Amino acid sequence: MSDWTVSLVAIPYGLWVAWVGIQHFRDPAWFEPIVPEVIGNPRFWVYASGAFEIILGIGVALPWFRKEAAFGMTLLLIVLYWANFNMWFNEIPLNGRLYELHWHLLRGLGQVILVVISLWLGGWETGQRLLASFRSH
Repeated sequence: MSDWTVSLVAIPYGLWVAWVGIQHFRDPAWFEPIVPEVIGNPRFWVYASGAFEIILGIGVALPWFRKEAAFGMTLLLIVLYWANFNMWFNEIPLNGRLYELHWHLLRGLGQVILVVISLWLGGWETGQRLLASFRSH
């Protein structure tokens, strides 16, 4: 695939993720209810996930860090789905609203699509190379 095509996807994708991360700082209380209770301190986790989204989103948008940031984004998306699953499983209202099954299924499908895009942007080989470097240390 050409660099131009990859950039056409990576730039809006990365900037959108960074924008979502910024929202974690602008309105942390909106995100807090879905943070799983077992990990405690929802405000900390909202800020931490927002910071990672900003950093990785910008990294994906920039060609110099794209592959590594996309691999990090893949991991982040998998971990962050826990909050969305928590909202679904424990029937936690968001913004005063409980969501029906089809919305949770669509949200899950959306998460899978975001992960697939991240894997495509980072390339499978990047993830394999990074994991191998961790194993060798």
